[in-house]
Amino acid sequence: MAGIKALLTLSFGAAVGLMFLTLGCALPVYNKYWPLFVLFFYILCPIPYCISQRVADNLDGGSSACKELAVFLTTGIVVSAFGLPVILARAEAIAWGACALVLTGNTVIFATILGFFVVFGSNDDFSW
Repeated sequence: MAGIKALLTLSFGAAVGLMFLTLGCALPVYNKYWPLFVLFFYILCPIPYCISQRVADNLDGGSSACKELAVFLTTGIVVSAFGLPVILARAEAIAWGACALVLTGNTVIFATILGFFVVFGSNDDFSW
């Protein structure tokens, strides 16, 4: 039952984050959809870590070069997701209010992704 509660909480977090992203794009004051390119970063973020889990799963050591590279790539993706709205706002392609909404959505979405890997990433009988 704890898994269902965690999954519902993570789903709610993802919905709230996507709501902030949508508000940053679709409100009549802003009405520009350039911030939706952040969705690519949401999709790309967990990929390096998932690949490194499959490749370096059989290693007993706490750290490996594969896992460190995955963390580095994931950090680059997350920083890019936070940088894109700021660059768009500085170039006056979007308003600063839309940038703030997108950055809030980024924070919620990436916290949700992190929460997913914390809850479901362990190798016990509760994991996927």
